[in-house]
Amino acid sequence: MLAKDTVIPFVFESLPVRGALVQLESTWQRMQRDHDYPEPVAEVLGHSAAATVLIAQSLKFDGTITLQINSEGPLSMLVMQSTDNLDLRGMASAHGIASDMAFADLVAGARCAVTVDSGAMERPYQGIVTISPDSLAASLENYFARSVQVPSHLHLARNEVLCGGILLQQMPGESPTLEDDWRRLGFLAKTLRAEDLADGASHALLHNMFAEDDVRAFRPREARFRCRCTRQKVEEVLRLLGEEETRTACEEQGRVEVTCEYCGRLRTFDVVDVTRVFTDQAVSGSDSLH
Repeated sequence: MLAKDTVIPFVFESLPVRGALVQLESTWQRMQRDHDYPEPVAEVLGHSAAATVLIAQSLKFDGTITLQINSEGPLSMLVMQSTDNLDLRGMASAHGIASDMAFADLVAGARCAVTVDSGAMERPYQGIVTISPDSLAASLENYFARSVQVPSHLHLARNEVLCGGILLQQMPGESPTLEDDWRRLGFLAKTLRAEDLADGASHALLHNMFAEDDVRAFRPREARFRCRCTRQKVEEVLRLLGEEETRTACEEQGRVEVTCEYCGRLRTFDVVDVTRVFTDQAVSGSDSLH
């Protein structure tokens, strides 16, 4: 049975190269459900989803990978986040998007940050790279080369139904991969199309792509859309907004409505709710002083 919404790790038996192949279908469709992203933005968001899962699948500890793009261009912000369990969520904020806008124009002056966070770490690790005008994949290849010092080939694909991609990396500490072999593998990886993933990621697809190589594929891992927003976290946002501003909005509209930008869930706070939020804060603050 072909696996959908999965990532398949693999290695080359005769070359010091590891990789992963990912396909996201229901996860990708759920991510778009509550948004009307223009085509150029959806393209970058889908590529970001696939890339983030490809990075997260290699985590050896409980943690989170966050890919964030901040730009002076029309795509002002994009955030994609995956846990080590491959729970994925993401969103983008953009304005003034033309349907035929090129990637370079979309992310003018952008920087991409990849943050690795774990409860066991004293502070999160963050690598920052300037976005390449060529593609997100090229930008992340630069990130791997400069911040992680791991030569990598990354190819990403996406359509309205699914997104996916493939990541190849030379294994640290192993004998260097022959230049011709490394170039050949990169060329083959770039032949992957979204249509090739229509039935899901599969061992057969890997073996067809690298027909001349001895590829050992491991058990697929499931990825899923999962937002971690809670009512408690929304209440914290209201506290950051401030009591006066929150109460004013509530008085003017009869309620305060907060929509999660990741999952689209709407939470409503009436006058009683708002009073409780800031009363709880005052009680908590009082307790902390004694």
